[in-house]
Amino acid sequence: MRRNIKSYLIVDGYNIINAWDDLKDIAKNDLEGAREKLIDIIIEYAEFTGRKAIIVFDAYNIKNSKETIENRKHIEVVYTKEHQTADSYIEKFITSLSKYDDVKVATNDYAEQQIVLGKGAARISSRELKLDLEHAKKSMKEKNSSNQKKIQRNWLEDRLDKETLSKLENIRRMH
Repeated sequence: MRRNIKSYLIVDGYNIINAWDDLKDIAKNDLEGAREKLIDIIIEYAEFTGRKAIIVFDAYNIKNSKETIENRKHIEVVYTKEHQTADSYIEKFITSLSKYDDVKVATNDYAEQQIVLGKGAARISSRELKLDLEHAKKSMKEKNSSNQKKIQRNWLEDRLDKETLSKLENIRRMH
């Protein structure tokens, strides 16, 4: 029996923002900008790897906040409801998946990592996620440059000597 195995990358959004210096610097003045930059990075990663990516931002201390899910290109962005942490959302989500699914959770939270492992998913640190992203970007560039080389035309006239080209041109003109 063949199973339909799905691949997921689940990202603890604020945990990663606070772990990456470039995003942390942006977040000091523009939290929304840091979120959008992380979202863009993960979209690019999901596009290349084919993994379904889910970024979870918690709204634990935001009064009356309702859970919202934004479907974007290749990813879901989740904002949890009031009194719900990203960790609890991630745990609940992982539990809902098939035991055969390939699940990676990106977080530096040690307690969350232990829970993730206990649920059968893999955990990756923010550093490992960054390395994965850099590797994916490098692979994309290599793939794109090899595609560019393939596009270059291979003209017959570039491979024939002048005499043969002249004869072919004369034949073309006669018809």
